[in-house]
This record gives sequence, C-alpha cells and structure tokens, in this order.
Amino acid sequence: MSSVPNAAESVPAPPAKSPIAKKWLIGILVLTFTFVLMPFLLWYMTTFSRPLTDADLSAYFTDSIHPRRAQHALSQIADRMTSPNAALRESAKPWYPEVIKFSAQGSDELRVTAAWVMGQDNQSAEFHAALLKQLDDANPMVKRNAALSLVRFADPAGHNVIVGMLSPYQMSAPNSGTLAIRLKIGDVINPGTMVAHILAPGEKIEVRSQVPGTILQWSAADNSQVEAGKPMLLVDASPEIVWESLRALYLIGHKEDLPAVNRYVRGADGMPQQIQQQAALTSGEITSRGAK
Repeated sequence: MSSVPNAAESVPAPPAKSPIAKKWLIGILVLTFTFVLMPFLLWYMTTFSRPLTDADLSAYFTDSIHPRRAQHALSQIADRMTSPNAALRESAKPWYPEVIKFSAQGSDELRVTAAWVMGQDNQSAEFHAALLKQLDDANPMVKRNAALSLVRFADPAGHNVIVGMLSPYQMSAPNSGTLAIRLKIGDVINPGTMVAHILAPGEKIEVRSQVPGTILQWSAADNSQVEAGKPMLLVDASPEIVWESLRALYLIGHKEDLPAVNRYVRGADGMPQQIQQQAALTSGEITSRGAK
C-alpha cells in the first residue's frame, strides 16, 4: 500500500526571486515613499504654521539665501505675540529688533509681513515709530499694512492710505519702451502677477503687479509706447482690500469718506454680500460720529 505524500512535499517551492524582480520591488517602494514624503517636505518648507525654536529663529533671520525663512520667522513672532500664554508672548520681545530691521531693509514681501507683525503689539513704542516710517514706503502693500496696523495703536496717521484702498489703484510704467500686454480686462491678479512686458533697447522688462485686484482698464494700448512714471494700468480693489479698509474706517473714518464708503453700500460689482453689510455698518458709524 503506497503511502500518502506529505502536504509540504506535494507543494512545489516558490521560485527564487531574480535580482531584477528585487530591483523592481525596491523601486516601487522608493517611489511610494517619495509620493508620501514629497507633500510633507513641501509643507515643511513652505508653511508658516510650523513652530520654530529660538535657535531656528536665529538661523532663519540670518539666512540670506532663502528669504521665505525670514518670512516664516516673522510669522512665528506674530504667533508668539498673540499667544494666550504670557511666557510665550514675552519670548517674542527679544526678537522685536529683527522685526523692525526687516520693516525697513527687507524685501517687499518681508516689509509687508513686518508691517502686519508690528500691529500685533500695540503697546510697543518702537513698533509705532517704525510703522509711521513705513507710510512713506515705495511699495503700496507695505503702506497699506502699516496704515492698518497703526489703527490698532489708535493712530489715524494712515487714514488717507486706507481711504485710497477703496478706489482703483493706478499702476505706472516702471520703464520707457514698447508695452506688450499679457492680461486682459477682468483678469484677477495678485501681488507678483506678471501683467505685461516693456520692450526697451536690448532688454525685456517684466511688469508685475504690486497689489491684488481685478484689471479694470489699460491706460495704454498693446504695442504702444509708454513712458516711465506715466499711468499704464488701473486695478480695481480686491474684496479683501475693501473689507480691511471698511473695517478700519469704522474706527477712524470721517464724513468726507462717506462717498467712497457708500459706493459699496449700494453694492459694487463682483463684491460679496459681506462687503455691502460692512459698508453699511461703517457708513452708519461714521454718520453717527459726525452727528455727535
């Protein structure tokens, strides 16, 4: 009588993996890991919400190669300043000189950020003085952030800048030459958006917007000659800019501001309903102050 073969003996052993199959497996694992890791690295390198230690702040503020690191550090100082933890708020103060330094000497983006950061501590006389200086900055967004931050100091020195935020912004040609328009009327733009080129002898100059908004009107035609410093483009204010202006004017607005405010009470094209509601509140408050 023949014996029944052992089950283990009846199942053939799996063939050994070839070196090529192993390489494919490793490649797939590496690729999978990369797909998981890359979004994290992107977040790690770009987000400003990641907490920084004092050692990180020192390194980031002195990093001249990666300017976004200084912007991250400024944002983290603001987070400390607004923390409910008194010790954490106090830990921000040794870094105030760095904030003031970047408010005057940093890139456009850093000066804009510094103006916002300094508004988070309306008890700092040094910040107050630095913000007043920023009202003369060449960049319109620095001026706007400085004017808004000064309102937190109960200082209306930036009143005219804030009222101007309700009106279209006039961009001037940075250089003389032939205008090559890239964007059309109605296009939404942000700070840094390239709107045109100016062709000058031997060079092609990029023209980028310094403010957010919607292209309202080109003051010069495509392929026409433009002169440095002359009007080139009219940009209608973005909802965010209008919103911040209306909120500030609720506190510091004058009766002379009512025509600009009431434009939004009636409802402006492309503006959300909350803008109309805030405009009505601001108009009512200004009117009430005037009556008193």
